Amino acid sequence: MTPLPLVIICVYLVLLLGLGFLASRMFRGTSRDYMLASHSIGPFLLLMSLFGTTMTAFALVGSTGKSFRIGIGVYGMLASSSGIVHSICFFLIGTKLWALGQRHGFTTQTQFFRARLESSWIGLLLFPILVGLVIPYLLIGVIGGGITINKVTAGTFAEADHGVPQWLGSAAICSVVLVYVFLGGMRGTAWANAFQTIVFMVLGVITFVVIADSLGGTESFFANLQTATEHVQRHAPEKLTREKIPQLLFFSFMMIPVSAGMFPHLFQHWLTARSAESFKLSIVVHPLFILIVWFPCVLVGVWATSASIDGRLIVPADLKNDSAVLGIMVSSLSGPLLSGLLTAGILAAIMSSLDSQFLCIGTMFTEDIVLHYSDENRFSDRQTVLMARLFIVGIVAITYAISLLELPGVFDLAIWCFSGFTSLVPAVVAAIYWKRLTTAGVCACVVVGAVLWVFFFVDSGRGANPTYTFLGMLPVVTMTACSTAAMIGASLITKPPSEITLKKFFPES
Repeated sequence: MTPLPLVIICVYLVLLLGLGFLASRMFRGTSRDYMLASHSIGPFLLLMSLFGTTMTAFALVGSTGKSFRIGIGVYGMLASSSGIVHSICFFLIGTKLWALGQRHGFTTQTQFFRARLESSWIGLLLFPILVGLVIPYLLIGVIGGGITINKVTAGTFAEADHGVPQWLGSAAICSVVLVYVFLGGMRGTAWANAFQTIVFMVLGVITFVVIADSLGGTESFFANLQTATEHVQRHAPEKLTREKIPQLLFFSFMMIPVSAGMFPHLFQHWLTARSAESFKLSIVVHPLFILIVWFPCVLVGVWATSASIDGRLIVPADLKNDSAVLGIMVSSLSGPLLSGLLTAGILAAIMSSLDSQFLCIGTMFTEDIVLHYSDENRFSDRQTVLMARLFIVGIVAITYAISLLELPGVFDLAIWCFSGFTSLVPAVVAAIYWKRLTTAGVCACVVVGAVLWVFFFVDSGRGANPTYTFLGMLPVVTMTACSTAAMIGASLITKPPSEITLKKFFPES
């Protein structure tokens, strides 16, 4: 097999490195510029950053693998609701936090909660919980990228089934993202996200067309769609309906997109906006972008259940790792040139999330732990940026090491990660809109959510059971209901915030 796909992947990674070096030349040397790009991000870059950040390996690699297993119902479970819910989060949470961040100089979620709740130590509870939930999110990208590179480059080396090892592909992705985040900070991240979002959307559409043409075999794209789908209808008709997905389970999946309201990396991107007007484009266009990315991936996964070459299934029904489905379909149904380009598009989606998450964790460590618990003006801007960079290096190393372990598939790992964030969303919504919220209420919300997450995760065999439910629904429903009840109850029986604080956060009342 030709090494062309591998060459294209390497060229793409080098281009990203060049983008990082370019962004570093515009770095102003301040910690605020490194972490928030000096609040200079306009509507287009904000749209690209927010969408690129929310489109992870979960949306591409994970959705394709899951639809291969359970059918087209995956789109209804997540994609259709994500487009609407994410935009609602941008409007109801993002714009409010941006305004508060501008008014009070916040950089992280913990700073916001500290000021809102008049509690200096709340960060000691929030920081480990948030970082603990971000790391599985990082693993989604690292694992998904390594698997995709491995499957697409199969046969590049001596043996027909031997491609770039997954551990090496994951290491390459981590290294490239680390370099441009290390050098360019938030500005480099925003530029890379914009570039990669355009790349994976354009190449994603091309991937869809190429696979449809290969399966349909006619000159008409729409006829190919019909032919490929009819083939599934003959061999696996259950994949074209959601009849086998229980109704309660189906609707409980709609809680998953709510998690965006508590993503620390989205919070940081929101604060980079130049003005409140910058949010309009993202709120309106985001649902359309979701459709463009999710629909082809889900349909390719459904087609994979019956797609064959010379009478042999392209993706075996007993495939152990569902995350490999997209890589196998791309490498089997496109030529070397397109295979390399399409893989670059998949990696673009994966890496456009990793960079924001790495930068976010470095920012949280520096602002919420080191600077907060140190003497004022002890560290210069240069030292602050260095600390953020070094912590990012440490997190990348830890994430990569964990990715080498035997873990759940990309889709299932993501569901557990998002469930944890969703259970915390009531805290941020209440902090913005409910004056009676107290420190005890937020603590109760976080602790109850965390305890239930651990209980359900262990009960599911540490995520090994992909069909695990509680009361016929995803555990996220119970977690969020209980964390909300605990927050309300604890707030009502404890002393409310002072009038001074309430006037800072609710000046209109």
